[in-house]
Amino acid sequence: MSALSSRRHSSAARRGSPPPPPSASRAARVAGLLAALALLAAGCGGGSAKTSTAATGRVAIGQGLRGPAGLNATIYATGLRNVSAFAFDASGRLWATTSAASDHSHDGVYLIARAGGTAVKVISGVKGPLGLSWHAGRLYVTSLGRLDVFSDLRGKRFAKRKAVIVEPAGHGWNNAIVALPGGRLAMSISAACDHCVSHSRWSGTIVSFRPDGSGVRVYASAIRAPFGVVYDKATGALLTSMNQRDDLGAKTPGDWLALVRGGQNWRFPGCYGQGGSACRGVPAPLAVLDKHAAAGGVAIISGQLGSAVGDVALVTEWERGSVLSVPLRRSGAGYASARATSLLTGFKNPLPLAAASDGALFVGDWTRGIVYRIARV
Repeated sequence: MSALSSRRHSSAARRGSPPPPPSASRAARVAGLLAALALLAAGCGGGSAKTSTAATGRVAIGQGLRGPAGLNATIYATGLRNVSAFAFDASGRLWATTSAASDHSHDGVYLIARAGGTAVKVISGVKGPLGLSWHAGRLYVTSLGRLDVFSDLRGKRFAKRKAVIVEPAGHGWNNAIVALPGGRLAMSISAACDHCVSHSRWSGTIVSFRPDGSGVRVYASAIRAPFGVVYDKATGALLTSMNQRDDLGAKTPGDWLALVRGGQNWRFPGCYGQGGSACRGVPAPLAVLDKHAAAGGVAIISGQLGSAVGDVALVTEWERGSVLSVPLRRSGAGYASARATSLLTGFKNPLPLAAASDGALFVGDWTRGIVYRIARV
């Protein structure tokens, strides 16, 4: 997997044939699941970005969560232990994947047709699904070493399943998937190891390809663990959460939220934000997050859930139990570096995020198996 990676589930969260992660902190062990969620990232030039997760001015908003006044949290669904990714279909129904850290026998894809409804398991037999996307009426599911597309939904089952990408061993862990303009798709792939140089050209990259799996090319390279990915229409780039190397310990500059463009090389493992010649020419992150936070899902919303403060990016921190907010202030072709602040707290281990068409935010708690809906009162 990739984002929780080595931050709680040690070798169990590691996939494929790479060596087990070094024994480290709990946050480092969890990154094994997030390894599939988004291992660690290696960017540079983080000196100008600031990190702050103080949850000032937060009040109880329901269901044990805290956030800005004027928000209300409700439970949309339960029983989805290890919930890892979200996607809405053309009818506005919520789909979700579940992905355990090591025993993948119960992993699957579920449909939650309405608030309070039972989560119905529609797809079984997928191992470590961390990415989910509806595209052109078909459902794409990333998992260990492959990408499958499901079509012809009949009731509670798909009549057709096709593997559109099957990858060589040792490439890393497949994470999020998102549609790009022009009909292509993009998928984030964690590095196959914590801080070594991989021999796979796909390890630690974001790749793009046609919907049938052909024409695969590297969109951006040398990123330790790009996990959450969302296409940003304003800049024509991808917003990506990145998990830093675990072996750095206290020396890590923190996980990152970054704007990633095609052709970029973030120079993992040599560059991790320390500056100097190792990072010369490497892009700076948009925001620095908490250290060893297991940064997960990413979403863009217009204002803070309906307020008039402008667009913001949201990112989950699995290890910290919070959702962070990063203001998106245009600067040239991108955004100015920004401070990440805590928007929502009270989760156990939040991972997937999704913005609904009505402006509500959906957050999945991997450990509790709860899907929360947060909206303006």
